Amino acid sequence: MMKKKKNSGPVRSRKSNMLDLRDRTSNRMPMRFAFFGTAPLAIEVLDALERTGFLPSLIVAAPDTNEPRKKTIQFPPEKIWGAAHGVEVVQPKKIDIGFVVGMKTKEWEVFIVASYGKILPKALLEIPSRGVLNVHPSLLPRLRGPSPMRSAILNNEKETGVSVMLLDDQMDHGPIIAQKKIAIPDWPPHGSELDALLAREGGSLLAEFLPKWIAREIEPHEQNHDLATYCEMFTKEDGLVDLHDDARKNLLKIRAYEGWPGTFSFFEKGGEKIRVKIIDAHIENDMLKVDRVTPEGKREMDYEEFLRSGAQPL
Repeated sequence: MMKKKKNSGPVRSRKSNMLDLRDRTSNRMPMRFAFFGTAPLAIEVLDALERTGFLPSLIVAAPDTNEPRKKTIQFPPEKIWGAAHGVEVVQPKKIDIGFVVGMKTKEWEVFIVASYGKILPKALLEIPSRGVLNVHPSLLPRLRGPSPMRSAILNNEKETGVSVMLLDDQMDHGPIIAQKKIAIPDWPPHGSELDALLAREGGSLLAEFLPKWIAREIEPHEQNHDLATYCEMFTKEDGLVDLHDDARKNLLKIRAYEGWPGTFSFFEKGGEKIRVKIIDAHIENDMLKVDRVTPEGKREMDYEEFLRSGAQPL
């Protein structure tokens, strides 16, 4: 069972389930909004909003997942966050007409989306009075699609950043509310590092511009659709690395696919072909230097230790 964390922030109104923010800002009115999100963006965005004095009235989270081997149920991080902050959480398996009708029973000023992973129908987008804002971790119109952060690494796009856009019924197509370039000093970063950085920056950007958007102090501007580029959902097969290939290309792949789908290569050991996960690497003197690997059925180890066992890359 999840325990509620004591919240020293603003007091919740029992009647409206909204926050009284007047103890933090004298000129800011309570705002009723729903948050749709999943990892890796969701928690950072929620934290940034909460720090600024905004808490959602509802979190729409991913469904729980079963872990058959461990005989446990895994709660998504955004559900745990909601419980800790006293926010109602719903977990629809799909956004169907029943869900849309249910959302229409209450008045909403805005919906906020951060890597939710499900298509929101037009009927849902039309519910809130100030529309639906999406935090997208790229400099739109570049890298529209499901994997912008990791694709930025894979494509060697050293100029990256975050955008807050107004959702329409096309993928990452709506007008821009705010945008910020983010400097990455050590390129290419590890995928998890870029995830965390752009999530924090995206949350901060949203928190800064959200009250201005609600107060109608800013106007959205249309994207230049002629400059749009797109990224795809990764598959396990994408992670195959040919260690004889270009060093820079391989490093970008290893960093971009960190965690999921992960990278792997094939080795020969004792006359057998084995699959080996490539955990990390770096470039030294224009050559790829593998640092850590996990041989099939074995523990993670240093690459040099693995090679001493007699393995050779195919």
